[in-house]
Amino acid sequence: MRKSSLSFSNISTIALVIFALLMLFSPESKGLVINGLMKIGLFQADFKETDAPQHSTYALSNISFKDSNGKEVSIASLKGKVLLVNFWATWCPPCRAEMPSIESLYQKFKGNDQVAFLMVDVDGNSKTAKKSMDKKKYSLPVFTPASSIPESLMSGSIPTTLIINKKGELVYRHEGAADFSSEKVVDYFRMLLKE
Repeated sequence: MRKSSLSFSNISTIALVIFALLMLFSPESKGLVINGLMKIGLFQADFKETDAPQHSTYALSNISFKDSNGKEVSIASLKGKVLLVNFWATWCPPCRAEMPSIESLYQKFKGNDQVAFLMVDVDGNSKTAKKSMDKKKYSLPVFTPASSIPESLMSGSIPTTLIINKKGELVYRHEGAADFSSEKVVDYFRMLLKE
């Protein structure tokens, strides 16, 4: 009598191989897994003083971006607002994973004229970035770099998120995916708005 070749061990091995291949070759699948891990409590934004390197307000104010219409916006022109600057790319799974949480945070503050979000596509292709946002039904504003970005702010690792206070000072820097929809982040923004 021949033993069945579809044992639990074989099925689980096949499932693991399929999962590994999806993680290697499908940014969308990898993003979904990271997003799921965020929902169970991993990848939380943690606000520590050591996260924000020391930068002069002058150095930050020289950084500028272009919106999807080609209009240039500098950090200096946004002084007096709390800024969230997120460096991302359409092909980046961790960027895709954290995008829903940034959209959620944006929705909570989009009516507040003292808050601005700059989603900076590091590939510099605003049309592709805008299409990606539209496909997911995100309303986040898309920008591309219009000046050089100091390596100490954006070392090439994406996503990288900066939060700049109303004085134009960097108060938070995080490399990698994080859940920005938590109450801890919302409370942090509210605290910055009171300063």
